[in-house]
Order: sequence, then C-alpha cells, then structure tokens
Amino acid sequence: MERTLDAAQKAFDINLDQRVYGTFAEIGAGQEVARYFFRAGGAAGTIAKSMSAYDMTVSDAIYGKSGRYVSQERLETMLEHEYDQLIERLSGDRGKETCFFAFADTVAAKSFKYNSECHGWMGIRFQHEPGAEFSQVILHVRMLDQVNLQQQEALGLLGVNLVHNCFRLRCDRVAFVKALMENISTDRIMIDYIKVTGPGFAADDPRLWSLELVKRGFTEAILFGTKGEVLSTKDSFYKKNILVSRGSYRPPTHFNMDMLDKGKKVFCEKFDCDISDSLMIIPEISMSKLKERGEVISEDFLARVDLLASLDQHCLITSFNTYGELSFYLNQYTKERVAFVMGYYNLQEVFNHEKYQDRPGGLFGGIGALFGHKTDIYVYPALSDDGKKILTTKDADVHKEIKPLIDYMVHIKRMKDIVEYDKNHFSIWSRTVLRMIQKDEAGWEEMVPEVVAKTVKEKCLFDYPCEV
Repeated sequence: MERTLDAAQKAFDINLDQRVYGTFAEIGAGQEVARYFFRAGGAAGTIAKSMSAYDMTVSDAIYGKSGRYVSQERLETMLEHEYDQLIERLSGDRGKETCFFAFADTVAAKSFKYNSECHGWMGIRFQHEPGAEFSQVILHVRMLDQVNLQQQEALGLLGVNLVHNCFRLRCDRVAFVKALMENISTDRIMIDYIKVTGPGFAADDPRLWSLELVKRGFTEAILFGTKGEVLSTKDSFYKKNILVSRGSYRPPTHFNMDMLDKGKKVFCEKFDCDISDSLMIIPEISMSKLKERGEVISEDFLARVDLLASLDQHCLITSFNTYGELSFYLNQYTKERVAFVMGYYNLQEVFNHEKYQDRPGGLFGGIGALFGHKTDIYVYPALSDDGKKILTTKDADVHKEIKPLIDYMVHIKRMKDIVEYDKNHFSIWSRTVLRMIQKDEAGWEEMVPEVVAKTVKEKCLFDYPCEV
C-alpha cells in the first residue's frame, strides 16, 4: 500500500528539489501555503519571494484595480504579475536549470464582522521543464469549516497538495485530482472548479479533470457551457433564472429538446423573462447511479457534453440522486426562480413514497426540498400504454393519499402541465435510441437532431459500430 505524505513532507520534498523555484502571493487568509514550506526546512531552495497584500490600496498598486477581489480575474492578474516578474528577474541567471512557478490565492475566509460565503480562488503558473512555456492550474474552492483558523489550515493543506502535484503527478490526471484532497476531507473544503492549461497538460482533454472532481465526490456538480467549456457555477448562476431537465442525454433526442423548448415557453409565459439575459436552460446528467456501481466513464459523459454543445446547450454534470438535492443545490447559487421540466413518469417517481423510506425527512422532506420557496415543475405528458389517452398530472399513478398533494401544487400554480407538445416524440426514449445505435439498427437517426446523428457516426460514439 502506497504511503500518503503529509503536508510537511510534501513541502520538504519540493524544498529539496533544486530545479523548483518560485513565489507565493496570498490574499485573504494569510500566508497559509507558504507557511508550510517555510516550516518544512530548506525553503531558501524553493521560495524567491512570499507576500500578502491585505490592504486594497496596496493590492491595487501592485496588481491594478479590480471589480471583485475574490475572483478568477483577480487570481489570474496575480499569477501573471508574479510569474512575469520572476522570469524577468531570474531567468537570465538560472533559467536553464530551473522550473519557475508563481502560486497565488485570493480568499474570503470566515470573518467576525461579516457572515458572507467563505470561498476562494487558488492557482499556480509553472514550467513543467526548464525553459518551457508556462502551464497553469486554477481552482475555485468552498470552505466549510466554521472557524477562521480551521479554514486557513485547510487552505494551506490544499495549496501544498496543488504545488506538489504539479511537479510530481502532472502526467497522471486521476492521481493528480485524487491527491488534491489528501489530508483534507470534503467536510472542510470542496473544489467546484478546476482548469488546467498549457504544454504540461497537453496529453489530456482538460475537461476530464473537472469530471474527475464529480466522480470523486470533491464537488457536487460541474457546469459546461454552450461550447463545451468548463464554467464556474457560482458566477454563471448568479442572478439567473434556471430551467432544468434531468436526463441521460445518451444521446440527446427530439423528445429531450422538445421538453426544454416547451418548458422554456411555459416559464416565460409565467414570468415574462428575457431569454437572452435572465434565463439559463440547463440539461442535467447525474452520475449518481453509475458511481454506486463504479461504472463512471468520464469520456462517455464528455461525449454527451459535446453533443449538447453542438445543439447550443449547457450541460450540468452532478452527483445528485434526487430532484430535491439538485433543487437545493441550485437555490444556493441563485436567488431567482428555479424550474424543472420533467416527463410524466418522472413526476410519478418524484411522488413515490417508497423512494423516500431511507431518507430522514421522508416524502415530505424530499418534496419540500424540491419545491422550496421558488421552484416550479412543468410536466411533459405521456401516452397511455393502449395509445388512447394523454397522461397528465391528474392521472399520476401514486398512492391515493399522496394524490391530493399533487392537486394542491397544481392549484397554487407551482406545478403545471405542458399543453403544447408533439405526440410524435412520446415514443422516443434515449435508452431505445442507444440500443439501436449499438446494434446498428435503422431508424434511430430520425429520433435525434441531425447534428447528433452525424456526430455519433463520425466519432463512433456510444459503441456505434464504425468501420475500422
């Protein structure tokens, strides 16, 4: 069994490496990362400079004015300034044998004056070999300890792990992400954003690193943009209305897209929203069941992200098992409205009391978590087995004592049936399309958008039998 080094040992290991030399710039929680390297011994071999510009005027004089001091923009400005200065001053003397680095963090830690969110941005810009163009890792973290000193300690542990990983585990994505949280638990810190760039990480699609965070439980969700890029959920959801539809999207079908389109229409009829500015449409895919079985394949999820991006859609990859968990998560990031568009059979599952038997709050706790104060549900109907009836909320096959709860949610307009729908989509299921793709059966192409069918064939996605 491989032994895990503690933070002091990792810092000492880097201090003994004569190739590694750089600076630390930390704002908001003290010199927590640099302190580990100083205490470990031999820091003169690693640290060219360590600083903390707490005063805003002093910080602005060094890095320029900033709209937000705890932001990705501010972090990248710090990294650029410190790295460029280091290269300018020292590359001539020792550039041929040194891997230079600049580490920085900007953090809003626990304060006795304010009760705001405790979070921060952390990153490192470094050379993976002497003279190389820089590579970079940026993290966003949520600090969960309730005491300032404990938050500082956890931040220091994470920072040491990050520096050590860049020079010891750079070529192994899985080991790198796993080791970020060594000696820390997710009760203390969660990493909800990671971005790797540069020649040191050229062997991997950088988005796979983000999926690894969800896979390992280091964050609950990762958001991808309409071009397939990783986005910060904190920044993207801020002051946004959010419309979500859960699904496998393996692959995205006409049924999936019609649900999103009709759900958007219902939402905007009720709230008169400006689509371009205030509403985000979010297809969501959960890893929950696959994680339980140990069957998560990151590349498969990334294929779905790319297919949704080809349809100009965002994609949220999560680890949530229930709608209630997802709703609670989204409502942490926005104060605006949240709505779910779901199929008739999903509605029955949500109100199935047997699903909540092992949960502390039972069915009412789960339903309360789902609806909260500002969450709505829009239900896309289904066709009965005999093909004679359109099934809506009033037909939900749930326990007779629970049915009035559905009626009540409809009555107070927190739940609404979608009345504009396409009957031709009722028989389209992603699992059916997937099976047809894998067996090379004809006809599946008509069940998905044209660009999806084209991409599946060109890239041999979902075990499509391409000719070798």
